[in-house]
Amino acid sequence: MVSFKPSLRAVAALATTFTILPTTVFAAANSLKLVSNFGYNPSNVSMYLYVPSKLAPNPPIFVNPHWCHGTAQDAFAGTQFATLADTYGYIMIFPSSPHTADNCWDVSSQQTLTHNGGSDSLAIVNMVKYVLKTYKADANRVFSMGTSSGAMMTNVLLGAYPDVFAAGSAWAGVAFGCFAANSSAVDLWSNDCATGTIIKSGAQWKSIVHAAYPGYSGFRPKIYDTVSAELARRDQGVDGGVGAEYYAGEYVAELAGSELDDLDVWEQV
Repeated sequence: MVSFKPSLRAVAALATTFTILPTTVFAAANSLKLVSNFGYNPSNVSMYLYVPSKLAPNPPIFVNPHWCHGTAQDAFAGTQFATLADTYGYIMIFPSSPHTADNCWDVSSQQTLTHNGGSDSLAIVNMVKYVLKTYKADANRVFSMGTSSGAMMTNVLLGAYPDVFAAGSAWAGVAFGCFAANSSAVDLWSNDCATGTIIKSGAQWKSIVHAAYPGYSGFRPKIYDTVSAELARRDQGVDGGVGAEYYAGEYVAELAGSELDDLDVWEQV
């Protein structure tokens, strides 16, 4: 079974699930619930919540931002994360992007890249705070996982809100701040970043992450990434993208009776 202690094992198990799912996605027991009044919502992000019938005590929270051109409903239907929530009792937040041109996330504006600065990242954090209060969830076990634009938002959430998230998994995304705009442009595409031509040292990326929350010196979330075919982009996102301090993890995630050893690409921002 998946263990939610320590937190690293939890997100490792959840992230690895993404790569070994069967082709058939089994339906979750319950349906998505739209939550309209979860708190301050600076960019009008929609909040969809999945709550299993049987919650674990002080349940963990798993945030799953969708990809470009996707929706919360697509993310809900496209994986077995909600089905696994029925088994393990965690709560899922499926945010839905307000940017109708492409349904990507704002990972470029200074608002979204700054702690309590506003835009999509703050809206999602306020969803987390709503769930923590409403369901007495565990503030030490809040995770995010996303693909493509959802991976970029996961990096933004972990970078700008290290006091909220314990860990995350980013699949086919880019480094925190790689899409950053000089203005307050929202949902801005950066071809230079997307094609891997923006190159910085680990120290430079780390400085960008730390500038998102000036003066913060507390816990920094861990992130799990997988080897991407686009090595130049992957290297910036993993090797330098969050100012990694590598360590070999002896974390073993148990999933459906299988042990997944040597998850050694964890890093700390």
